[in-house]
Amino acid sequence: MPVAIITGASKGLGRALAEALAARGWDLVLDARSEGVLAETAAAVSAYATRVTGLPGDVTDAGHRAELVAAAWRLGGADLLVSNASALGAEPLVRLETLPVEGLRRALEVNVVAALGLVQEALPLLRASKAGGMVIAVSSDAAAEAYETWGGYGASKAALDQLVAVLGAEEPGLRVWAVDPGDMATDLYAAAVPDDDDPRPAPVDVVPAFLRLLDERPVSGRYAAPSLLVEGR
Repeated sequence: MPVAIITGASKGLGRALAEALAARGWDLVLDARSEGVLAETAAAVSAYATRVTGLPGDVTDAGHRAELVAAAWRLGGADLLVSNASALGAEPLVRLETLPVEGLRRALEVNVVAALGLVQEALPLLRASKAGGMVIAVSSDAAAEAYETWGGYGASKAALDQLVAVLGAEEPGLRVWAVDPGDMATDLYAAAVPDDDDPRPAPVDVVPAFLRLLDERPVSGRYAAPSLLVEGR
């Protein structure tokens, strides 16, 4: 069975993607900071009769990242790494003039530094994948567009996009994708902009775009989920 590591997997997009992969027979290593919520998610995903390991912890902790990769190794390796864990930098989001420097530092640590650290830890397993290793880094349109109050978060995701681009060039044997999932109804978005109650797609409705990447394995690069969904119809 193929094996995936998914960070930020207890709810939202991470959980939706975990359930979709489990339904396809993938074994999973799931990460989140909240032990109770992660345990509930792991139990629910396990109903698909795949092997699921839930490891609570903070992706900025190098020891935790090593535990995630070790757990994947025990399941047989790592064919896919999904960096979905994210930090906003401020909740709710604020203009750059009042953005706490510590908040920006946290966003960079979670969204960029930890993502690279986990890739570095997992690279030997990804390179050894018989199916061909894959990396998905969950990006944002805020990485490419200038939205008021989204400066710190957007800057961190722009940095992540560049890391993905370079990793794709350096690792031609892998498929490495930065994916902008588009607007979604998630706790992260609610924390970012609590007064915005406009309807948005549920994460489960965005997952088919990610599955299309796994099925078709296009060249490494940056992709927008809404475009993949439209083109895939």
